[in-house]
Amino acid sequence: MRRPTQAPPAKDGPRVNDEIRAPRVLLIDENGEKQGEMPLVAALEAAQEAGLDLVEIVATANPPVVKILDYGKFKFQEQKKKAEARKKQKVVELKEIKLRPMIDDHDYQVKAKAMTRFFAEGDKVKITLRFRGREMAHQNLGMDLLMRIKGDFAETAKVELEPRLEGRQMTMVLAPKSS
Repeated sequence: MRRPTQAPPAKDGPRVNDEIRAPRVLLIDENGEKQGEMPLVAALEAAQEAGLDLVEIVATANPPVVKILDYGKFKFQEQKKKAEARKKQKVVELKEIKLRPMIDDHDYQVKAKAMTRFFAEGDKVKITLRFRGREMAHQNLGMDLLMRIKGDFAETAKVELEPRLEGRQMTMVLAPKSS
């Protein structure tokens, strides 16, 4: 019994030289000048004369756009671009600040300073206000505190999740305003 034949694994990246299947192509030479539409054979010969590779740049075009260039150098440049993009990427984290309804002024200032730093770094902040014992009877104090925070950070942050009570804690999420 014969084993079914498998297709070769799909190649990532553009097709090069003999891998190009279109009968006619639009050629761009090594200097970036458009040479026009021509048969694939003529384009391959031109690339061979230049001592470079024929690389399919836009496969979806009709006819496909091919360019004469050094494929190794091209791959290296693409790799560098991807690495640079990854380096510039910022992962937004969710930082949490825990408060109590009867927080003292100095303690509040310390927490506010930390939140300012988090917003400067581009992170979101989740403010958790915890009620203990009889503090549950004074939820309005907690709401007032969250409204104070909302007012203090109106210029630097926007409210992403309005204050809401979940069991014995009230939460609110603030995100930095994009400048």
